[in-house]
Amino acid sequence: MFQKSPALNRRGFLAGAASLAALTAAGCTTTTAPSVPAQPAPPPIPDHARLMYRAMPEEAFPLPAIDLTQLDPVYYRQVVDYPTAEAPGTVVVDTPNRFLYHVQDGGTAMRYGVGIGREGFAWGGRAHIAYGRKWPVWTPPADMIGRQPELERWRGGQPPGLENPLGARALYIHQGNRDTLYRLHGTGEVWSIGKAVSSGCVRLLHQDIIDLYDRVAWGSKIVVLQEPGDTVMPLKV
Repeated sequence: MFQKSPALNRRGFLAGAASLAALTAAGCTTTTAPSVPAQPAPPPIPDHARLMYRAMPEEAFPLPAIDLTQLDPVYYRQVVDYPTAEAPGTVVVDTPNRFLYHVQDGGTAMRYGVGIGREGFAWGGRAHIAYGRKWPVWTPPADMIGRQPELERWRGGQPPGLENPLGARALYIHQGNRDTLYRLHGTGEVWSIGKAVSSGCVRLLHQDIIDLYDRVAWGSKIVVLQEPGDTVMPLKV
């Protein structure tokens, strides 16, 4: 009987292996990728929010529209129920929850999302809003310049504009006749709303600080709460 030589057997094996490898490789190019569960689409941005946070070309330094895809809708400006013993016109900063309330009549308030002071720069208590400024000059305190020497060039004040840390408006907080050096002010850094990032000041989106500025009367009380239930405590500076 005819016997296959070892060489033929080897060649046959290699040829078969090569065919199998080719089929396997061909199969790789056509294998369907594992299905990935579809991510739910983000909720549509309501028209009233787009209007609130629209571009404001009429400002001294034109403001772009806020990118609302970066802002949690809970921080949209809105009227909410807010029963409180504080008088209408009072500003209440709820530090733990990252909200600012401007108390209105009838147990309601206009609520804004805010960014607050990071650890070591938090403050709280009672004071008053002495006055406000549109597109203010920012003068960094001496201790801030000591921590950040690159701010030395602004020791005499940074001119107003979109790059100015105080933004479109600033409200100046005093206790008695003393400036606390803390401010309510504007920012274009949408990502910072709802976070603890500042050097003690309370930041609102530009469009929100403009709205608040137009509502607040100079001399209005401000209450900054550091813990739930805090309502009466000396201002920490």
